[in-house]
Amino acid sequence: MTLSPVLFAFYCSWVVTGLGVGLWIWSWVRVKDPIGRLRFQDCGVVLVFAAVLTRIIIQDREMTVFDWAMILLGPLFIAAALWRLSRTQSTKR
Repeated sequence: MTLSPVLFAFYCSWVVTGLGVGLWIWSWVRVKDPIGRLRFQDCGVVLVFAAVLTRIIIQDREMTVFDWAMILLGPLFIAAALWRLSRTQSTKR
C-alpha cells in the first residue's frame, strides 16, 4: 500500500480532529481557570475546523450545502479563536 499525499492528509486530519476534541474535553474536565479554559477551547476549535476544512478540500465527491457552509464559516471561527487567543495571552515575562 502506497501512502499518497491525499491519504496522508486524510489520516492527519483525523488525528488533528481527535487532538482538538481532546483539548476541548480537557478544558471542561481539568482546567479550573476561566481564561485557561477559554484558551484550551479556542485551540481545539482551531484544530477541529482546520481538520474539517482539510477533509473538505481533499474529498472526491461534489460539495454539498454543508461543505459550502463549512468553507464559509470555518475560517471565520478560526480567525475569531485566533484573535481571542492573541487577546488572552499573558504579557508577564
